Amino acid sequence: MTISSLHRLRLRARSSSRFGLGIRSLLAAALGCAATLAQAAGFAFIEVPADKDGPALRGAVWSPCGTPPGRIDLAPLVLQGTRDCPLAGIAGQGLPLVVVSHGAGGSALGHHDTAAALADAGYVVAAINHPGDNFQDVSRQGHLSAFATRPVDMRRLTDYMLGNWPQRAQLDAGKVGFFGFSRGGYTGLVNIGAVPDWTLRPDLCPPLSMRLLCGEIRRNEIPATPAPDPRIRAAVIVDPLSMFDAKGLGQVSTPVQLWASALGGSGVTLQSVEVLRAGLPRAPDWHVATNAEHYAFLAPCSPALAEAAPEICRDAPGFDRVAFHQTFNAKVVGFFQRHIPAGKAP
Repeated sequence: MTISSLHRLRLRARSSSRFGLGIRSLLAAALGCAATLAQAAGFAFIEVPADKDGPALRGAVWSPCGTPPGRIDLAPLVLQGTRDCPLAGIAGQGLPLVVVSHGAGGSALGHHDTAAALADAGYVVAAINHPGDNFQDVSRQGHLSAFATRPVDMRRLTDYMLGNWPQRAQLDAGKVGFFGFSRGGYTGLVNIGAVPDWTLRPDLCPPLSMRLLCGEIRRNEIPATPAPDPRIRAAVIVDPLSMFDAKGLGQVSTPVQLWASALGGSGVTLQSVEVLRAGLPRAPDWHVATNAEHYAFLAPCSPALAEAAPEICRDAPGFDRVAFHQTFNAKVVGFFQRHIPAGKAP
């Protein structure tokens, strides 16, 4: 939605979570400042250069690293791993690549624990901040065009990792996976061939809605859906914002692990994800996170973050996010091992 100032966007966000918008989503990137990583993984920041398809993409890469891990201070974030793992230190050849797409207003670090678990298992994981829809810049978050540029961002990230990343020779271009949460789940579905129908969710755009994004839908100002990326061999789609029915999913043949939160949030409902499950031509590896709300899939919060951003960090009574992520990460790793195996962990 086009809003004349960030202040107005934040005011509106406090009263609505539709389309994954909201002040809570602006805080999602703070999860990169959450609990200390227990895994030993190589870690580095990256920047994909601007080109004809979009601006520079800033993000991070996790990799299996043979160099002994240490403490990485990214105040207030602390990781256990190897900063800028040297070329000789990245362990293995023919490594699979997993690219990660965050939710609305999130960041490349929002799923750091899952990325590190994959790196420990022998995967290279790359994530970026989506321009105009991240914790630092929400200027395009409310436009339909943001939903069209997100899949292009991920294709550009994959192009960079396979073609220009300094350690690209250690990657297997035939083993590319995708991990996407919330809007990132939407992004992943488009990248594997799904075509959205923006008329399917009237609950997100009631007739009197003043959101300009909803106005774009009413005026049929729908951007073209980007072409799928045939390099993606498996996708983990987590609590996705779904605008898809069986017709729009008809061309999806990629194996999918599909996660839903039982309690939902930010425009995502268990029912909307179940519709997606039923519409996929190939039955997904289906999981429902019992007693979980939408943000339970983001990395566990440190005490300081829980105090600063309670809406992001507060879970339903009785839900243990740390324990859940141990199971969640193991299942994500297991799914990718079945479809794009990495061999023995370094």
